[in-house]
Amino acid sequence: MIESFGSKLFKGRYNRKWTLAVFDLICCIIVALFYYELIYKVYFRSVPEGRRAYLLQVGLQTGMILLLRTVFGIYGNIWRYDNAKAYLKLVIADGIATSITYVILRLTVRHLIINEYLGGRQAIIIGTLICLLALSARFAYSVLYKKYNRRGYATEKTPVAIVGAGQLGALLAEDLKENPNSRYKPAFFIDKDDNKVNYHLADCRVYSEGDGDEQIRLQQITDVIIAISKADSEKLSELYHHYTDLGCRVRVYDTLVSAESSQQRERPAIRDFTVEDLLFRSPLNVESEESFAYYRGKTIMVTGGGGSIGSELCRQIVKCKPKKLIIFDIYENNAYDIQQELVRRYGSELDLEVVIGSVRDEARVNAICKEFRPQVIFHAAAHKHVPLMEYSAGEAVKNNVCGTYNVANAAELCGAEKFILISTDKAVNPTNIMGASKRMCEMIVQCRTDSRTSFAAVRFGNVLGSNGSVIPLFKKQIAEGGPVTITDKRIVRYFMTIPEASQLVMQAGAMAKNGELYVLDMGKPVKIYDLAKDVIRMSGLEPDKDIEIREIGLRPGEKLYEELLMKSETLSKTKNDMIFIEKDKPYSRAEVAEKMEILRDAVDDYDLGGKSMKKAFSRVIPTYREAAEVNREAENAPEMNDINKGDSSEDKNE
Repeated sequence: MIESFGSKLFKGRYNRKWTLAVFDLICCIIVALFYYELIYKVYFRSVPEGRRAYLLQVGLQTGMILLLRTVFGIYGNIWRYDNAKAYLKLVIADGIATSITYVILRLTVRHLIINEYLGGRQAIIIGTLICLLALSARFAYSVLYKKYNRRGYATEKTPVAIVGAGQLGALLAEDLKENPNSRYKPAFFIDKDDNKVNYHLADCRVYSEGDGDEQIRLQQITDVIIAISKADSEKLSELYHHYTDLGCRVRVYDTLVSAESSQQRERPAIRDFTVEDLLFRSPLNVESEESFAYYRGKTIMVTGGGGSIGSELCRQIVKCKPKKLIIFDIYENNAYDIQQELVRRYGSELDLEVVIGSVRDEARVNAICKEFRPQVIFHAAAHKHVPLMEYSAGEAVKNNVCGTYNVANAAELCGAEKFILISTDKAVNPTNIMGASKRMCEMIVQCRTDSRTSFAAVRFGNVLGSNGSVIPLFKKQIAEGGPVTITDKRIVRYFMTIPEASQLVMQAGAMAKNGELYVLDMGKPVKIYDLAKDVIRMSGLEPDKDIEIREIGLRPGEKLYEELLMKSETLSKTKNDMIFIEKDKPYSRAEVAEKMEILRDAVDDYDLGGKSMKKAFSRVIPTYREAAEVNREAENAPEMNDINKGDSSEDKNE
């Protein structure tokens, strides 16, 4: 019976505004009767006019209160989800109503006012009592509603430590307490601000960082949520590793959907850490309205448009509202996937063409460019797998070098405005066939300073989550129970996200003029061994306990480190602080043509070890060296020194 009544009270269908108005009217009558019985009879029993004046005042004040609450939208609130702002509005509305009542009584019915209490202080007292009763009733309703609706939900919740006793932390604590679906309950806060330590927030005590660690051990806390506004990746990484070392599962409370996409939610939510959160720098946003405006209304072609970078480029390009987008790819499955995604999202708003073909096929490339006349060409088609290209060196030259040469020539023939090559940090002093082939591609682009088409190349490091990258491999190995394999515990790499890479390419394309080579400041290098440990921990497992990390040795053509991209003596700035231009003296067209002939001759020699191709690259790429030779000198490289210094300082702290 009680449950049935509660269901009708809290879930029944009724006109909420009229119900609240009637409820408030009843509150006013109750206060008027209460005041009359306890106060009025004592002071005004012998004054006949007093009763008439009292009724006039109560009626006027009740009407004013109902009117002002309506004006202030009090009856539009859903009080079961009340907040401080709603209560404040009610207090202000009643205060104004009482003041108006007082003024009206003083100006119109002074002949009835026989005492300073009647029409004066009396109005203020009655108004205050009505306001308090309304506030108390609404608060009680909110509490009862929340209590009633928690029935049926599990009462056992996991205690969680909240790092950050600020506005975001307070919002999280209230959300955890009020949300019946939450599986967490706040245990205490941890904050480094001495002005907050030992105080209470949302009924939870705030501890210092040191005391917080002790409380985690004493209370056997297994979960920690970081709720710090605008925390950069370096801070997040520091906190993540600190609390995982204490044996806690660490999550983050913010507005991001994911660090990789950088998309924002309307309100904060709890999410798992991602590898992108631990890049040791905040995700870059090189997207700009000025650069995106360049692509509006243009016909744009993306070679390799179904790949990781190519498909993200297509997504970014579509946002610019191009006249036409052409996706050119040899692999029809990938091309089909991005085609269907864009069609579902944009429908008839997008003029999209998907063409299957190989950049090796000069006639096919020329025919496509002649048919569609692209104004901008992004060249992302390439073989990029380092070990595989060591044993298929001729294929790397055919696809990467000859393919780039074909598309660059076609761009000039069709009168394209710009051609942008996707390059890699492995092209810097290359030690493998893939890197050497991409360096040759850069030369092809750089030599065309006399062309009507503006050529540019964009060089960046490893892309997190792309096809063939280490993160998907690690996740697959963890799902299979391990081991997670790394080539060498000392190996370091630079990383960026797919959106960062694609946005950089877009901006460089808009800025491109005369064969520039653009470089992104990618921050600090990351040890692959540390990355493997982080991915294992994010899966809720312990490295080398639940999942083994096994060294398998360097693969063919692989070196322990990638060259520093940011060498100030070889770079010049652009208007974007994160994008630089490599001051590299270009070869002439004749010199590049000569190098192309050397490589074409070597392609005909199909030895699986690629010995003839390596000899050819040593002739055409002056900085090309064998990986084994570079790795023997790795300990003296500045890239390795920076990592080793970081490791030494960590060891001392431990």
